[in-house]
Amino acid sequence: MPRDRLAQMLADNAWLMADGATGTTLFNMGLTSGDSPELWNVEQPDNIRALYRGAVEAGSDIFLTNSFGGTASRLKLHDAQSRVGELNRAAAELGRDVADSAGRTVIVAGSMGPTGEIMEPVGPLSFDAAVEMFHEQAEALKDGGVDVLWVETISSPDEYKAAARAAELAEMPWVGTMSFDTAGRTMMGLTSTDFAALVAGLAHKPLAYGANCGVGSSDLLRTILGFAEADNGVPIVAKGNAGIPKYVEGEIVYDGTPALMADYAELARNAGAKIIGGCCGTTPDHLRAMRAALETRAPATEKPTLAEIEAKLGGFSSESDGTLTCGHAAHAPKQRERRGRRRRSE
Repeated sequence: MPRDRLAQMLADNAWLMADGATGTTLFNMGLTSGDSPELWNVEQPDNIRALYRGAVEAGSDIFLTNSFGGTASRLKLHDAQSRVGELNRAAAELGRDVADSAGRTVIVAGSMGPTGEIMEPVGPLSFDAAVEMFHEQAEALKDGGVDVLWVETISSPDEYKAAARAAELAEMPWVGTMSFDTAGRTMMGLTSTDFAALVAGLAHKPLAYGANCGVGSSDLLRTILGFAEADNGVPIVAKGNAGIPKYVEGEIVYDGTPALMADYAELARNAGAKIIGGCCGTTPDHLRAMRAALETRAPATEKPTLAEIEAKLGGFSSESDGTLTCGHAAHAPKQRERRGRRRRSE
């Protein structure tokens, strides 16, 4: 099977649409908090096929496998650390079957989330150990038939580099995103400018890089503007949450409507993203609205302003994205732009 499908699609298309939320969909199917989603790859395969088909039928060009927590360190929480190969291969094989029956080219991306451990010198996880865990997972996803590895929700630069090295050892193309959720920075302090420079310096560069999850879609798009400004030559991924999480009747729900996510998709494309999808809270209904917006709304001639993003998607969670330009905070909304605005909720 050719491994250059995503590279070719990126070359041939102005944009590609990724999938939505894995966790949200599986919880809606009955997954219980604290359970391992990866075990469903063998215990509930029909549900995983339905997860994948939901994205494909909604118009996604790329969907991620149900393997986010598929490293040995994450599976150890469920006494399944010896099942890395089995569970990741199953996730990939189910995805391959769904993609191959789609009637069009659909990319199967092998999801690889963070190990859940803190890297040295702050924590106990060595670089070599992280590479080994990611490599084990990567080989299993490769054996199962994924087109590309998809590293996501990373916050540590060393962990990102370890995943890059694992992809290189597996001789696989990859995509890698970080989560910017702390005043425009990752949990470990990286800004969008820092991340763009990190990617540019990698020996085995990703096919695309960007941001996923984080706070709200407004914050994520501010980070995307930072990537576009850095202009490191690598295509950009935007995979934002469907609004802001709220605790309602004992459950976490996201307040973003399909209409809001349609605006988000349009703004993400106009901000410079090449691959556009959703993260937490994003359902097939959101994806259909996003696809329609991308197909029917003409691209803008200029990138969106922060005021435009705020007006359409809601306010920012912090005053700046953490970057500095000529000694001043960049991508910071002015106070008068923030005042009096409320999040769109229709």
